[in-house]
Parts: sequence; C-alpha cells; structure tokens
Amino acid sequence: MAGLHELTIHETRQVLLRKEASVTEVVNAYLERIEKLDPSLNSYLIVLADQALEEARAYDTGALPLQDRPLGGVPLALKDVLCTQGVRTTCGSRILEDFIPPYDATVVQRLKESGAIFLGKTNMDEFAMGSSNENSAFGPTRNPWDRQRVPGGSSGGSAAAVAAELCAGALGTDTGGSIRQPASFCGVVGLKPTYGRVSRYGLVAFASSLDQIGPITKDVKDAALLLQVIAGHDPRDSTCLEQPVGDLLTHLDKPIQGMTLGIPKEYFVEGMDPEVSRAMEDAFSVFKDLGARLVDISLPHTDYGVAAYYIIAPAEASSNLARYDGVKYGFRKQQARDLLTMYRETRSHGFGSEVKRRIMLGTYSLSAGYYDAYYRKASQVRTLIKQDFMQAFHHCDVIIAPVVPTPAFKIGEKAQDPLQMYLSDILTLPASLAGIPGISVPCGYTSDGLPVGLQVLGPHFGEPTILQVSHNFEKATIGTRKRPALA
Repeated sequence: MAGLHELTIHETRQVLLRKEASVTEVVNAYLERIEKLDPSLNSYLIVLADQALEEARAYDTGALPLQDRPLGGVPLALKDVLCTQGVRTTCGSRILEDFIPPYDATVVQRLKESGAIFLGKTNMDEFAMGSSNENSAFGPTRNPWDRQRVPGGSSGGSAAAVAAELCAGALGTDTGGSIRQPASFCGVVGLKPTYGRVSRYGLVAFASSLDQIGPITKDVKDAALLLQVIAGHDPRDSTCLEQPVGDLLTHLDKPIQGMTLGIPKEYFVEGMDPEVSRAMEDAFSVFKDLGARLVDISLPHTDYGVAAYYIIAPAEASSNLARYDGVKYGFRKQQARDLLTMYRETRSHGFGSEVKRRIMLGTYSLSAGYYDAYYRKASQVRTLIKQDFMQAFHHCDVIIAPVVPTPAFKIGEKAQDPLQMYLSDILTLPASLAGIPGISVPCGYTSDGLPVGLQVLGPHFGEPTILQVSHNFEKATIGTRKRPALA
C-alpha cells in the first residue's frame, strides 16, 4: 500500500473503513510531513496539531462515528480566508493578525458535519489579492516542484499543501482564477464552482460578485466529493442559489464519446510558452482518442477581461475593505492624535502594497464623475463576456483551453511589474466574470519538470459535465502523472 500521505480522499476513506490504518496514524502521517517539509514551503500559517489528534483519537475510540460520515477521519486544510470559530483567521494580512472569529463559515461547518479533520489554515495572498502568493504578510509560499518558483495565487498555500501531500485535500477561493491558476502551477486539481453554487457566508470578502469557494485535490473524484459536501443553498448568503446539487459522482465514469469540446482561438495568446502549447496539443489528442469531437469556437471579448476585472474587483474590494479601520476589530495603530489619523495610520501600516493599490484603484473608479466611465462600462463588458460563453455553449458541451499562458514563474520575477502579474490571469478571468464553473486538471510537464494545467469550462451549473470530462481525461493520462521530488 502507498504511504498514508499519498492517498486520495476516497482512498483514505476506504483504508479507514477497512481498518487498515487508524485515523490517528493517518493524521500523524500528515503532521510529521508538515513538520519536516513545510518550513521550506511555508504553505501553512497555522497548524492545528493538538486539535487534529484529539479528533482522530475520538474516531479511534468510537466517540465519533466513522461509518456514516462521508469525510469521517479525512485530514484537510483550509485557506486562511475562511472563518473558523476559535481559530485565528488572518487573510494573510497584518491587519487581521490576531483576529479570532466567533463562528464558522458555512463550508467549514459542512465539512465538520461530514467528519473532516482540519490540519490547519493555509497561506495566501493578502485578502486573496494576487497571483503568486508573494503578497502574503507572512512570507511567500514556495512551489513544491521548484522552491525558487511561485505556487500561484491567491490559494497558493492550499495548492502547495496538496501537491506536497501535506493534507489529503484543501479548500481555496477563486475570484479571478485563484483556485485554477495555483492548481495548474502545482500540478493538482482545482475546481471553481458556478457563482452561487457554494455559500460565501463566513468567507472574508474581496469582490463579492466574483468570490467563490472550491476544492483543491489530488484527483477529480476528490474534487467531486468535496464539492458534494460544501455545495447547496444557504439562507445566510443571499447569493447562494436554491439549485439542486444532485449526485456529482454518478456520471464521472460515463464515457465522453460523442461529446463536443470547444477550443477558443482567443485563449492561445501571443507570448504563450511553447511547452504549454505542446501540452495542450497532446491533451487535444487524448480527447480525440476518447471519441470526443473538437471544434473551434470564438470568445470575442476575451481581450477585455483583464481590464474589466481590474475595475470591478478593486471597486468591490474598496467597499469591502472599508470595514478595516481599527475601530471594531483587527489591528489598530496606537497613539494617534485624532480619529482621522488613526484611520489613515491603521490602514497604511495594516495593509500591504498590493491591497492598498487595489483599494485606490477601486475608490477612484467609483468616485464622482468616474463611475459611468469605468465601473458601469466594465459591468457592460462583463455582460458581453457572459454572452460570449452562452453563445459558445450552443455549439459545444464544454470548453477546453490552457489555464495559464506559462508554467510557474520565479519568485520576484513579476513582483515589480503589476501589469505583467495581472496578465498572468488572462485565461482565468473571463470564466469568473461570467460566473461559470471551471476546473484545472494536470495535463503535462515542461522540460524543466514543471506541471501544466488544462482548463475545462462548462455552462452555469455544468459541474457534473466538467467533472465527467476531466475524470475521463485523468484516467486516460494517469500513467503520466508525477509527484514533486521533495527531500
């Protein structure tokens, strides 16, 4: 049998149910690995070793039921943007360094009810603003495939922890690609659900019309398992839809022969790394062998996605982050001479440079005289991008494309050039603006051994279909999958 840390979520469940290992042994396997490897990766901000072992012992002694809980005894990690009752939630920011929420996010509550054990909270770009995890106030996470490279962002800590097998699976959040892009860079599976499929209650907001919580896992079946648990209506979130989730596992193995897969010409951008292009061509050949029909499609407003996103998201961030003023909770700059100075100094010292940049961008675009020229225009472009996808899905069942134009870049390579950093999201932003589901699945490696991800996009509530397509692709290519060589 493989090492306990190598098992997927569904494999871990089988091992536990067959009593081939105790829950304590599984948890210890991950905790020992975290202690050994994470000092050089920095994927965790908080490790909940004592709490995890206490829950594991409760399972092993029969105090907690293992059999009837779908994730009973499975060790998971949570992005540190999700509120956890009694456990520090920092959002990767100094301004919330000592914040302890009095309640659990809905997704955290649902995972607890399903029996999951939390190993800790993972590192992230501050307030989920970033594409590299370099914006964390607590230092960057490093990519397990090459510690000189970024893991992607903003869910880089979750993706790195799954890739390095420091947890069986994790939750991340995706506002403009923050699950799919790090999943691609770290060679794991990352799923962004349809907007409104998963409750945002207890998710510390960045851009409320875009944020969505989703799983980062070792394989597609695990992504389906986690989404099955966390999805569904929540009356505490007015944007969470009353759409039945259904059984996401039923059709995973159903063949995709006869399905139509669209390839958007706009996603093969100028400057795309040749090795990413080669990986895409190889993936397209696999789909043809599986009996799928590949057709060319057009998403004509793709080029405007970056511009629209970087008006809408900062505008919403400007509004959401106004609450961090040093009055009610979080960091407060002491000994200010008056209230206005306290506000200014609290926010100047508490926020990092990228968060301040986006707050200023958003405040400007919402200011008097500029709202119509910027925010309203960006919202109209967003509608056009959504219509592009709706038209495309008249001609194909799903869309397949690269996740990112390049493999993981080196730490510091784009840190001084915000525009180049923003352009790394060019292929993930449109789906976020449209609110459709998307998944990143490993599809190859560069000559340097860096993973490349394939993006599968579906229509609204098309999670069963993109999971089916991704699972079929994964089964056909499982023999080529690698693990990072971690000393």
